[in-house]
Amino acid sequence: MTLWLVRHAQVLMEPGTCYGAMDVAADPNATRQCAKALATVLPPNAAVSASPLQRCAQLAQVLIGLRPDLTLQTDARLKEMNFGDWEGKLWDHIARTEFDQWMGNFADHAVGGHGESTNAVMERVAQAFDELPSGRDSVWITHAGIIRSAQLVAQGIRQVTDAGQWPVEGTGCGHWRCLTL
Repeated sequence: MTLWLVRHAQVLMEPGTCYGAMDVAADPNATRQCAKALATVLPPNAAVSASPLQRCAQLAQVLIGLRPDLTLQTDARLKEMNFGDWEGKLWDHIARTEFDQWMGNFADHAVGGHGESTNAVMERVAQAFDELPSGRDSVWITHAGIIRSAQLVAQGIRQVTDAGQWPVEGTGCGHWRCLTL
């Protein structure tokens, strides 16, 4: 069984903007290109779960239009991290002291004052991971933070202790990564 981790296409926002839980649209052309490429490589009858945020829902809908053999469900656990007061701000405009507080307690700090902690995200990703259908390939259309969390959960890591554990590769827009389970 394989879990395909797919990130939405590039969003229609100013580059460098923090937009975790914000519901922003993705570029329609990039979304179509990603869906077309994905449709050619996914196995038949895979179970597709998508974040309800529109940048992921857009990709899921185009993909299902191209591949009606795939089944689709929305899963709120696949939403990106809520960055609290940082949502919609340019990363460069977030006070260094606030960012350092997060890095100092990467696992449990509520980002942006009232957002989520990394381990809160890890917990919901682990729950979704535990409910993957057995014996059937699955596709998650989601976000960079969720892809990173899923990579760790697949390795048996369900909580992090510091930022050094956080994977950084393989999460570019419209890219996918496969985990053999």
